[in-house]
Amino acid sequence: MEIHLVGGAVRDGLLGLPVTERDWVVVGASGAELEQQGFRQVGKDFPVYLHPESGEQYALARRERKIGPGHTGFAVDAGPGVSLEEDLARRDLTINAMAETASGGLIDPHGGRADLENRMLRHVSPAFREDPLRILRVARFAARFKRLGFSVAAETLELMREMTAAGELAELPKERIWGEVERALGSASPAAFFHVLRDCGALRALLPEVDRLFGVPQPERHHPEIDTGVHTLMCVEAAARLSHDTVVRYAVLLHDLGKGVTDPAKWPSHHGHEELGLPLVKEVNARLGTPLEFARTAELVCKYHTLQHRVLSLRPATVLRLLTGLDAIRRPRGFQRFLAACLADARGRTGFENCDYPQNAYLERMLAAVKSVDAGALLRQQPQANAAELIAKHRIAAIREAKAAAQTVAV
Repeated sequence: MEIHLVGGAVRDGLLGLPVTERDWVVVGASGAELEQQGFRQVGKDFPVYLHPESGEQYALARRERKIGPGHTGFAVDAGPGVSLEEDLARRDLTINAMAETASGGLIDPHGGRADLENRMLRHVSPAFREDPLRILRVARFAARFKRLGFSVAAETLELMREMTAAGELAELPKERIWGEVERALGSASPAAFFHVLRDCGALRALLPEVDRLFGVPQPERHHPEIDTGVHTLMCVEAAARLSHDTVVRYAVLLHDLGKGVTDPAKWPSHHGHEELGLPLVKEVNARLGTPLEFARTAELVCKYHTLQHRVLSLRPATVLRLLTGLDAIRRPRGFQRFLAACLADARGRTGFENCDYPQNAYLERMLAAVKSVDAGALLRQQPQANAAELIAKHRIAAIREAKAAAQTVAV
């Protein structure tokens, strides 16, 4: 039995990055032998076992053969006769196809170390195309390592284009797609994920609503970058600078979908794009199986972000409508996510990357004013009154007073 450290731990160690988890491959052993030593098998599809003390994953070396469609259409051989080299050959990228011996020696049959040094994401073999999820994985690695200067090898990008054109992404279940999207949104440079998908045609296949935004003009006075698709990914990068919250980043990605379906005769104006975008956001959420908090935040940002941009000039009744629509009193975390997304939208523009955005502090003051109204006391004083109208009346008055105070301070 031989045990080797493999995959991401080897790659990240060579890059000088923190190694947060380690995976091991076992050569020359059977599952029964591992179980006799206290290992516990997890999952049914592949022979992966948990170490009885460390809890780390140990997988039997395996070879795979494509026998059917989809991500489960593989015949797997994990017998003791499978070599380490055969196991490494089935992996996606050369930088993930390295192993380390017990003494620290590097086993690198596919030139992964050289590709690390050259900052290149390159597929191991033509078997790459057997799993279309690898298209998204390459894009995710591009996002994760963009700050280190990595790019996708030309031959790998061409293979990804061929796979996309052949419709192979249609095999993927939405759970696997969403898993890669969510992980990419949490990376250091999430916009790179969507750039790579667009370069190989996968963005059009998976998120046509986002892909449609490229080439759609906006008013240059407010958007010096002009292109709506460019603006969208600038906003995603701005959101990444502002927050680690992937819910915020996802909402920012979808906030302007309506601009892709406004009347071209009226471009670069996009009046009403919020209402046009809302059903598109819901379609994306349904297609990806987006978790509830992601979906809800994206819908709210799409619907209300332009109101927030204009909040300083809104009438008190409209401010209350905004706060009510956001459910700001009962959902304070969602409210803060909305504010973060609007700030990212404001800063996702050429020359505005560090602009002031007083709208957020203002709306927070208006919310504090609304919360200062004691609804219970009002109803006790006027038990016969229409509760909703009474509370709204006093909240609008509180907003009006807070607005006047804010204007006095500004002067």
